[in-house]
Amino acid sequence: MSEDAPNEPVVDPAEPLTTDDQESASENGESQTVQMSVPSPAAPSLLEQYTAHYPDWARDFARRYLTKTINQFILYGNVRDLVPTGDDETPYSSLRDFMVEDLFASRDIVIFYDRSSGIHFADKASQKDFNRALSGYDTIFGTDFAKKLPKDPVRVLAVLQNYFRIRLAEGKRVACVLDYAETLVPMAEASQYSGEDRNALVFLQKWSHDPLFLESDFTLILVAENLTELNQQIVQSPYTSEIKLPMPDEAARKKYVDWFLKGEEEEYRKCSEVPPSGLAGNTAGLGYIQMRTILADVLENRTELTYETLSELKKEFIEAEAHGMLEFVETDWNLDMVAGHKEAKEHLRQAARALKAGQSDVLPMGYLVSGPVGTGKTFSITCFAGEIGIPMVKLKNFRSQWQGQTEANLERILGLLEAMTPVAVMIDEADAALGNRDASGDSGVSKRVFGQIAQFMSNPKHRGRIIFFLVTARPDFMPVDLKRQGRAEEHIALFYPSDREEREELLEVMLRRTGLDLPMENMPETLLNGDRAFSGADMEALLTRAKFRAAAAEPPQEVDTQIIQEVVDDFMPPTYPLQVELQTLAAVMECTSRALLPEKYRAMDRETIVRRVEELKRLV
Repeated sequence: MSEDAPNEPVVDPAEPLTTDDQESASENGESQTVQMSVPSPAAPSLLEQYTAHYPDWARDFARRYLTKTINQFILYGNVRDLVPTGDDETPYSSLRDFMVEDLFASRDIVIFYDRSSGIHFADKASQKDFNRALSGYDTIFGTDFAKKLPKDPVRVLAVLQNYFRIRLAEGKRVACVLDYAETLVPMAEASQYSGEDRNALVFLQKWSHDPLFLESDFTLILVAENLTELNQQIVQSPYTSEIKLPMPDEAARKKYVDWFLKGEEEEYRKCSEVPPSGLAGNTAGLGYIQMRTILADVLENRTELTYETLSELKKEFIEAEAHGMLEFVETDWNLDMVAGHKEAKEHLRQAARALKAGQSDVLPMGYLVSGPVGTGKTFSITCFAGEIGIPMVKLKNFRSQWQGQTEANLERILGLLEAMTPVAVMIDEADAALGNRDASGDSGVSKRVFGQIAQFMSNPKHRGRIIFFLVTARPDFMPVDLKRQGRAEEHIALFYPSDREEREELLEVMLRRTGLDLPMENMPETLLNGDRAFSGADMEALLTRAKFRAAAAEPPQEVDTQIIQEVVDDFMPPTYPLQVELQTLAAVMECTSRALLPEKYRAMDRETIVRRVEELKRLV
């Protein structure tokens, strides 16, 4: 078919079908379904009556549809999961079946299309009607589609446009569902559109404001998991409406578990130490299909389900759903394992107590954790994960070289975080990971990433439910918009031990970590007197080197005071004094609590610090 075919006159060689072959209409074509009927003055009452059993997103769809101002909808989010139908016989179904049996039950024609399967239909009558009309299309345009339907978007959309115009002009009610829409109109810069992308985009834009399509009972549904994978001209169009399918909350999961276990709860309890209510409460972030996998494994395979097993399964499911971009922080440590940082630890413990007490409204939206290298920023937050009683995840590298994929990855991650609440999120090296409003040279990716993160962090609904920990040694590189109140509100600064007591505490921790049992009075004074600064990482490296020297001796020896002294005298940590000073002063400037600062920095004039920071930036 020529590329000009979409612009050729609409013909209907199969016109008699609409009057003589009434079998082309579905048997329930006259049944009243609020989404598919023309709105009447009674629409508000009908809306409540006919959609009361639908999920919230479907009622939202019905409400928007009844305005008769929009015919294109994007369904995104949890679109590959089951849908609660509210029907007693089939309470859960796939999204496709829900659209056929409920959402578009009264439509005369329901057509589905995706690149893999091509065009397919909700019933045989619609398919028969389409095939006969297609034979006439072949006669007029010299194509051979009746024998083999096209699958490429441009020819498919051209054929569908011709078919829709004919049937809508006859008063037929039509619904079209384009699945995996990101493969039809993918996210791309305008200059990078292929010819196929441009044609598909024009088709959809024309349908969204075509008078015939708007005045008729016509609905186009684009199905995609992530909005950011779709062409933004479609997403941001005033003629398109986006509807998100959320992950099930605890109440929805409990309802599903009760339905699945109906009549078999006794068998379930024989193999599970996790009660049904506990299963629903401990599976935040999982969908119905994943819940079904866990339940079926218990009932069918008699697999024992413990809380530990459930935790592992949840971790595997969520990490797989995030494509490896989220990692659960699992640790048996707590803040008692952190040496020094007395004030910072107390602050975090207060937050942990508030979390456990359910006082989410008193917690900050997020934390900025800064300090020079080697001060234990990441370790301290990891230990905090053992205190809080809620899961903590680490955001891994979500950036991709492919156009639009970075934003899509981040959207997937943020969607999972919303479903997992309450949850804490640690982003290490946050200055590099989160982008900047002023970044350039990457086609705007960093700007869009920054916008997504900033908007998500500032959502007041997330306070106490999603807590961000932005960890960085260079907080001055972080955009101000992420550090302001309402996002990373609390700024915690960690520093090298500043007095003998802190150094001894840190050294004791490192002795335990390296498996050495030596009295503190036998430790070299160099480690404790403060004339030479040692970070925790330096001390651990030094003690490990001492163990190596003792093991390499002939014959092997035990680590003693003499070996420790020799290693200390020989040890030259890879220090970068100017960078460390810059990182230290940057942390001082960012810290929002005077109590967290070492004594010598509390009295420093801020203007002096600013001048020194600017000088150090020029030097490094």
